[in-house]
Amino acid sequence: GQVDLVDFIDWTGVECLNQDPAHGIANALKQGYREDEGLHLASDSDEQLLIYIPFMQVIKLHSALFKGPEEEGPKTVKLFSNREHMGFSNVNDFPPSDSVDLSSSHLLESKPVTLKYVKFQNVRRYVHLSLAGG
Repeated sequence: GQVDLVDFIDWTGVECLNQDPAHGIANALKQGYREDEGLHLASDSDEQLLIYIPFMQVIKLHSALFKGPEEEGPKTVKLFSNREHMGFSNVNDFPPSDSVDLSSSHLLESKPVTLKYVKFQNVRRYVHLSLAGG
């Protein structure tokens, strides 16, 4: 079966580049915060966010859930498995493990996105680049 991976996240290593300090990554990931419609994750500069999520053990990633307003939420998400030290200067140097174009049903109805499961079998670190402008 599938489980919420929030209990497997190594919170000391979570990073989000370009996050607005008033609307940080905890709003999107932590239980109790992510369910609050008034809280959200936002960029402080442009439409890009680079999120690094390490896990305390190796996990298998089947799907991901994204939610937000259709007009302001992410349009494209590039996912990278087991990559370290990625920044905006080098993220385009690596092919993503998967790339997802989000529809309004993904964002508004909290519809999970099924990933290329074979690419996410032994995940220790997970990075995703979120592009609001697509």
